[in-house]
Amino acid sequence: MKRSIISNSITGIALAGILALVATRLPAADDAAIILPGTAGTTLAQEQKALRDARRQSVEAADRSVRLERQAGMARDEAEQAGRRAAAMAARIQQAEADVQAAQARIAIIARMQRAQAARLAARQEPVVRLTAALQMMSRRPLALALVQPGSISDAVHMRAVLGQVLPVIEQRTAGLRAELDRSRAIRATAQQAADALTKSRRALTDRQAALRQLETQKRVAARDYRANAGLESERALALGEKARDIVDLMDQLEVASDLRDRLAQLSGPVLRPARPDRTGAPAPDRETLDSGPPPYRLPVVGQLVTGMGEVNDGGVRSRGLTLVTQAGAQAVAPTAGRIAFAGPYRGYGQILIIDHGQGWTTLITGLHRVTAQVGESVRQGDPVGLTAAQGRPTVTIELRRNGRPVDIVPLVGIG
Repeated sequence: MKRSIISNSITGIALAGILALVATRLPAADDAAIILPGTAGTTLAQEQKALRDARRQSVEAADRSVRLERQAGMARDEAEQAGRRAAAMAARIQQAEADVQAAQARIAIIARMQRAQAARLAARQEPVVRLTAALQMMSRRPLALALVQPGSISDAVHMRAVLGQVLPVIEQRTAGLRAELDRSRAIRATAQQAADALTKSRRALTDRQAALRQLETQKRVAARDYRANAGLESERALALGEKARDIVDLMDQLEVASDLRDRLAQLSGPVLRPARPDRTGAPAPDRETLDSGPPPYRLPVVGQLVTGMGEVNDGGVRSRGLTLVTQAGAQAVAPTAGRIAFAGPYRGYGQILIIDHGQGWTTLITGLHRVTAQVGESVRQGDPVGLTAAQGRPTVTIELRRNGRPVDIVPLVGIG
């Protein structure tokens, strides 16, 4: 009698479990994704924007490298050719940096998808786990009880009838679980592809950095005569740096020195008296009058914008430029043509670079770990000028000034 009661209890529990599974609505395969805490909203949007920006920067850098290689092929002398090839390699380095950044953003997005997929899969597995538990309880019932226990044969017939009705429903409801498992495998394959792309981009970045070091050596050898004349200007710049009270004062002094140098360069030597003074035209306007617009400009590093112009940082200081987070050891290039006015360490700013573009335009770049350009050197847009720190996530700040006043860079470079 006791064994009959236990057997009937097991059968009743198993039937209840199966009927509960049938009554439970399993999530359909096309249900909306489960939103996990801390993974919705702007964070995903930021990751997607970072991926789009990185892909755009990669395409732009690839286009620049092709254009610079073409210019190197048309160079007139060895020094110019070496300089253009170094600039082309720097553009390819920035392309690889953008590819690394894109791969990292893609991996972050895929990780988010995997977390959401795991939540969906857990929701679909819960009813199946209950069914499995019910069937396990039925399987533990001894077969001999079906012969000796009164009513056991009718119970078995009833159980078979119930299973015959619910099995098609179970198969239909668990089809979504199989689809989710297939989707999980597809996401894992995509994650592996993204990891392989990241490894490939990092390997290409390392190779291109080594190639640039060789090209810079060739460039220094080709411009050996110029290096001999750069010492005096470097000493003057260092002297100004020692006298300046802060970095703004340093830039003001450099701008004054640049303006004085330009005025001296514009002074003409002895001029012969014209044969017909009455037919002499008016003097030509100076460069300031001819072209007062901003120079063609681009950001010197590949990275993500973290601080815009006018924003106040944690220290309460209002930013006069843009701050970008870059890859470790990122390549910095000249944002536009100019002349190196200051290059080296300066107080709490680390290695800084000040480029005089003429006509009152100057660029300040701070946050560099190493400066490869020298004071007095003329650079063209895209020429390599320095590197960021080799570890962590370095930040680089770029300030553009016009006659001592900060200028917003965003309209010039078209970032959003």
